[in-house]
Amino acid sequence: MTANSRCSAAESPGLETQRREIESLLRECELRAGESWYVVDRRWFDQWKEFVETGDQNSTSFPGQIDNAELFEDLDSYHLKDRLVEDEDFVLVPAEAWHKLLSWYGMVDDQPPLERKVVDLPSTLKVEVYPIEIFLCLHSNMENAVTTKFSRTDSIHSIQRAMCQAFSVPPGSECRLWMKSSDSSCERLRNVHMSVLDACLSSGMTVIMETRNADGTWPSSRPQIMRNSVEEQDSYRGQPGVCGLTNLGNTCFMNSALQCLSNTPPLTEYFLQNSYVDELNFTNPLGMKGEIAEAYADVIKQMWSGRHYSVVPRVFKTKVGHFASQFLGYQQHDSQELLSFLLDGLHEDLNRVKNKEYIELRDADGRQDQEVAEEAWRNHLRRNDSVIVDTFHGLFKSTLVCPECHKVSVTFDPFCYLSVPLPVSKERVMEVFFVSLDPYAKPVQHRVVVPKAGKVSDLCSALSEMTSVPPTQMVVADVFNHRFYKIYNMGESLSAILDRDDIFVYELSVLEEQPEEQVLLALYLRERSHYRDYGSGGGSYGTSLFGHPLLLNVPRSSCSQEALYNLFLQRLSQTEPGCSGDANSADDMDPGEQSSGPAGADRSSKPPAEQPHEPTEEENEEDKQEEACSPSPPANEHPAKRRACHVRRKRLFSIQAVNSNGTTERGMGEGGTQPYVAIDWEPDMKKRFYNENEAEKYVKHASMEVPQQHMTVQLQQCIELFTTVETLEEENPWYCPVCKKHQLSTKKLDLWSLPEVLIIHLKRFSYTKFTREKLDSIVEFPLRDLDFSGFLLRKTLSSEEPPSRYDLIAVSNHYGGLRDGHYTTYAKNKDNGQWYYFDDSKVTYATEDQIVTNAAYVLFYQRQDKIRKPTLPAPNTGPTSSSQTSSDTASCKDDEDAAELGAASSITMETE
Repeated sequence: MTANSRCSAAESPGLETQRREIESLLRECELRAGESWYVVDRRWFDQWKEFVETGDQNSTSFPGQIDNAELFEDLDSYHLKDRLVEDEDFVLVPAEAWHKLLSWYGMVDDQPPLERKVVDLPSTLKVEVYPIEIFLCLHSNMENAVTTKFSRTDSIHSIQRAMCQAFSVPPGSECRLWMKSSDSSCERLRNVHMSVLDACLSSGMTVIMETRNADGTWPSSRPQIMRNSVEEQDSYRGQPGVCGLTNLGNTCFMNSALQCLSNTPPLTEYFLQNSYVDELNFTNPLGMKGEIAEAYADVIKQMWSGRHYSVVPRVFKTKVGHFASQFLGYQQHDSQELLSFLLDGLHEDLNRVKNKEYIELRDADGRQDQEVAEEAWRNHLRRNDSVIVDTFHGLFKSTLVCPECHKVSVTFDPFCYLSVPLPVSKERVMEVFFVSLDPYAKPVQHRVVVPKAGKVSDLCSALSEMTSVPPTQMVVADVFNHRFYKIYNMGESLSAILDRDDIFVYELSVLEEQPEEQVLLALYLRERSHYRDYGSGGGSYGTSLFGHPLLLNVPRSSCSQEALYNLFLQRLSQTEPGCSGDANSADDMDPGEQSSGPAGADRSSKPPAEQPHEPTEEENEEDKQEEACSPSPPANEHPAKRRACHVRRKRLFSIQAVNSNGTTERGMGEGGTQPYVAIDWEPDMKKRFYNENEAEKYVKHASMEVPQQHMTVQLQQCIELFTTVETLEEENPWYCPVCKKHQLSTKKLDLWSLPEVLIIHLKRFSYTKFTREKLDSIVEFPLRDLDFSGFLLRKTLSSEEPPSRYDLIAVSNHYGGLRDGHYTTYAKNKDNGQWYYFDDSKVTYATEDQIVTNAAYVLFYQRQDKIRKPTLPAPNTGPTSSSQTSSDTASCKDDEDAAELGAASSITMETE
């Protein structure tokens, strides 16, 4: 038996032994650098856990061979899908556990095992699920690049060895490597003993090898490396600030945050005018020795030079990971969290206060708000004074009330951004397929509204209102890969059903028999292979599942082969009344008519003349099996009549008891029937009488035609919620100085003063004790004239104080779910007033009507009195502006990596 062949569960250790051994390995195995772990599809692993927990080798939960098909982009290259999430899409198992599972269950033919190494990254060990992919090329032939995978712990020397082998570099040749750091320049990789991670190499980057010339010079000793036309690259003059940022591997969150800050005029002008140079604080213990500020300045200057379609923020990414370990590596993160870190880091690196004095905070103690607020702001500036404070910091009033002694505590605290809550909907929209009892009806896709915390019974009740089918006649199932992944009970929570699951709701027939006499049968459709496996001694067939499975409610007395055959034939929209002249057997059907109902069938209109059919040896064997399983024939039925019936009739399919995976289990079914059965079609019969294309079709209910309504709220509502009185949670109590103990006090926040640039974070990610979700509500926010006068605690402002009206300048968008997704940015260029859409390295024009969506996550507003008029005319974005579009945006470079290897650019290497 080969490693990839299917292993019977009966040949494996007992299920309790399997469970104990694997759980022990998962619990006790620790990550060790260099060791191998394996990636396993989560659905298969969950099915295995369910199987071993039953303790029954004949359980219908048998998982079958290890199958990672859902983890690959395609089954030709077996390239892993991007952005797979651990414990949601896959699980990681140590090598010993993997080899045990492989020996017990085998693996789907031709699939490669997903072996991954444990790497030792700064301050952490992790399994490197996604090795980096680097383009390798020779300096003399940069158009011919090869893609190779490396671990982040590999040395640069290992890349050099790989390149020498790939490009057949003669042994002993002196060579050196260059790394492309942007679209037009390279940096030398001097230290070959440095790791790939420390060298800041990441997926999609290019390493160039050059060898020394015979005259002792290096090819790169020239100022520029020509690929086609230096003039073409030098002639590019784009709009400053309209520049993409290359995705280094799940760094869209960082790119989105950078684009928002890049399009914040006062901050960008501060760096472009080199004002930061004199304010770098290298001694602040809370800072980063000026390195974050300098790295950020480099990115901004490149983006606003007008010389780049896209910039690679490689050094900046490295600096962020160095000072904030949570951003190490290439996992997806939150753009708002990156913004919070970056604003704080820039503030401390540029803090004009070199020596922070200790200041004891005072409570209001009945003093006037104005006095307390001015004192709080003065104290804040005594320790914190930077361009970040000048631009982004405001002040709010915090009022705490003890529920026991009613002590009131008032403080004024600075803020750098507002995190405002969204109203939480208590409903959820689900899309399901309803399968009617009508054999001629195709599955109907419905969109229903159910309680977010509801149960499966609530889903059936909502669907009942649309179909008029009682909920008691419905069964809900998750259909995956032509089989039932799970059949739900009415009391199960809807939270177990994900939006991406294919949910089918089946109508069941009403039977006269008592409930205990009814059997719920799960019916699979299978196609036999052309050849029988006589070598096994049992004449078994290879089979493959196809089409949609069915659920049927049948009397236990009708579970014989003969009764089930007639029942299934009727359910598939065919009739088989027996051996009389009105029988619709295979020979009775018009070869031009095929099955096409809910499982793929339509009824033949008029049977042609019957033709005698002599049974083959194979059919005689099937008849014997059928007679052994069928009830005894009537006593008055003549044997010759029964024989004539068999002579005339050839069945469309045969019936086989199977497990929940659709795989035959031998030695079962005695003394009763299994809940899972399959009807096996021979290839020629399936081709003649089953229309597979028709079977896959479905129709849409009117509910699907109505655009899905997202919950819509006004930004003002979110701000009102922010200023609403709330009771502190148990995890965050307040220490009452009077009661001398922690209390769950009430808390109220009020806005006192607002900054020049106001950042509003929409709290779309909701976490409670029981639920975790992303809120997709559409927040209607104004693009201009956002008036905060009604939210400020000070209702009347003096003539010396700034106004409270704001205009939108940037939006960070998040698309996707809780643990994955993609970030982009809408931003308004400060020089020409044009809106642009930044999607990593791609930049395109945007219009104002595109900006307000349910993806909006972080909003940037600038106070109107600080907004300057554009110094350049807005670009012509009409149909006749193609030349302007190609020069003013990066949309002409649809693929940054491909463009970097293209012919229309040059690379500048440093000279020695």
